[in-house]
Amino acid sequence: MIRYSLKCAADHSFESWFQSAAAFDALADTGHITCPFCSSAEISKSLMAPAVTPARKTGVPSLEKPLSTPANPQEKALAALRAEVEANSDYVGKGFVAEARKMHEGTAPSRAIHGEARLDEAKKLIDDGVPIMPLPFLPPRKVN
Repeated sequence: MIRYSLKCAADHSFESWFQSAAAFDALADTGHITCPFCSSAEISKSLMAPAVTPARKTGVPSLEKPLSTPANPQEKALAALRAEVEANSDYVGKGFVAEARKMHEGTAPSRAIHGEARLDEAKKLIDDGVPIMPLPFLPPRKVN
């Protein structure tokens, strides 16, 4: 995909994405690209520069910290919640539904757990009276 800055004969500027330069040329040649302001089909293009952050120091602190560093108070609160959950409960992964059900039925010792469940499985647990709640973050292996 390629983004072009476009301008019509009446000097109206706008942008659009195209599959390729050839795709733009084919559409322009058949009059399928028109100005959204005046409907002129006389369109000229110029390539848009991509927004790329250089690898070197930018002098902008928000662009230099790693992605894993919380950027705002909400992200900090989520990171603190995640740390609290992970420190005070056992991760049971995809076995969450079975383990939660066993604890609810009294066949497994009660303890704090967290893990993964499909939406339909979680709804069934709730319908059956198993006390669960969703967490506002993904398991570590799904962070990427």
